[in-house]
Amino acid sequence: MISGRRLNLLEPSPFDVEIEDIAHGLARVARWNGQTMGDHAFSVAEHSVVVLDILDQLYPGTPHKWRLAALLHDSPEYVIGDMISPFKAALGVNYRDFEDRLEAAVHLRYGLPPKLPKEVKRKVKRADVCCAYFEATQIAGFSHEESVKFFGRPPADLEIEIRPLPVKQAQQLFLDRFETVLSEFETS
Repeated sequence: MISGRRLNLLEPSPFDVEIEDIAHGLARVARWNGQTMGDHAFSVAEHSVVVLDILDQLYPGTPHKWRLAALLHDSPEYVIGDMISPFKAALGVNYRDFEDRLEAAVHLRYGLPPKLPKEVKRKVKRADVCCAYFEATQIAGFSHEESVKFFGRPPADLEIEIRPLPVKQAQQLFLDRFETVLSEFETS
């Protein structure tokens, strides 16, 4: 990792997880494999912040630890990149187990349970899918109808503007939000 840590990919340890490595990696991983409009790719780091913002709008008063989980929902991608689900299935290995081990290490590092409760996962997934809808229509060239077909219709009062940031800004945005949410979690 950029921090100098060595992460065992087959048995990741929470002791080898650093938020700076996560932010650095996620800011350099492009959503939609970079096939988006604009001068900058929409990074997984920025996507993660938007998912947290959507979660906050959909479920006001969500406990801070679950808000932290939402921000970290794609954290394994700092190591393995962002692959679409059909491709993961086509690899022929249990890719989800690999992802789950990385996610568990990240969660344990920051005081979260290795596996999230089903209701929390459901809420984070709903925010994630809403974000994908806005990404699809605003930067990935999907029509409204196509986006609704693939991602469903987000709540009518949910307004999100997707504005891809340069890498360093996306990285800092993620770190700033992490520090805020972690601080709220630790003092709650």
